[in-house]
Amino acid sequence: MDLTTRYLGLDLKHPVVASASPLTKDLDGILRVVDAGAAAIVMASVYEEDIAREEMAEAALFEMGEESQPEASGYFPSLSYGTPLDARLTVLQRAAERAGVPIIASLNGCTLAGWVDFASKMEQAGAAAIELNFWRVPTDFNESGQEVEALYLTILRAVKARVAIPVSVKLSPFLSAPGNMAKRLAEAGADGLVLFNRFYEPGFNPVSMSIEEDFRFSSSYDLRLPLMWTGLLSGHFSTDFAVSTGVNSGADVIRCMLAGANVTMVTSALLQYGPWHIQTMLEEVRCWMEQKGVESIASVRGRLAARGTPAHQAQFLREEYRSILMTASSQKI
Repeated sequence: MDLTTRYLGLDLKHPVVASASPLTKDLDGILRVVDAGAAAIVMASVYEEDIAREEMAEAALFEMGEESQPEASGYFPSLSYGTPLDARLTVLQRAAERAGVPIIASLNGCTLAGWVDFASKMEQAGAAAIELNFWRVPTDFNESGQEVEALYLTILRAVKARVAIPVSVKLSPFLSAPGNMAKRLAEAGADGLVLFNRFYEPGFNPVSMSIEEDFRFSSSYDLRLPLMWTGLLSGHFSTDFAVSTGVNSGADVIRCMLAGANVTMVTSALLQYGPWHIQTMLEEVRCWMEQKGVESIASVRGRLAARGTPAHQAQFLREEYRSILMTASSQKI
């Protein structure tokens, strides 16, 4: 029974990848997830503004009171301390050396220079690939959708020009035309597309009249949107596809492969049930393959991907939408 797959030019023993999360932030956590059976690891995202903030805080602490004793000033030689980014790069380097599976670095920048510089340093530290985590809310009402998309393309091209390792893009589901954007990203050199980036929006507490920052795990039902777009896109582009958000079981992994995904990205399930839940998911996949007489997981990849012209696909989705609404209206409330 063959569960192997290929993603971003990397040969993986199965399609279950541990996505960026608190579990993949430090070396011990990464090694625990690897021991549990993850085929690859996406390290916890590096946010450019967090690194800048930490560097400023450390600089302020180091400088505080250094001139309070004039007679001591200049007595000790100046010391060179590693930056917060250096610490993250060290984790990446050690994980790449010890994990035995590919380590994918996740990056979320806020300046073009930051995207490019951090990506280059991650490559030097041993990342097998880089995932550009495009989490950005366009709060400037004068900024158009075309400008947002152009910025993403500019960032991708700049990073691709600097690094030699594969680069994937983790997209937002809130683009006006995700299919067109996927096409342009593929043409700009994206080696993979991750569908989708899950947004965590703050809520409002009516009792305390304050902002709520609660966290909710994803469910298998949340898989529907990335599953639909993976099915629509995977048969039309040579770029690889990863499905993220809502992958909680072996059945979910199979759904993603049927839609045309190369791998699945798992976060919530591992946070809820622990890293060893990967083995439960894989066993469910094996049982399904045995029941269906499937020899390799690659042989079912894309079996339910959309076929036909864009017009036919649009008509199909419209009919499915109407059918779901009719089913809901027939149920007792």
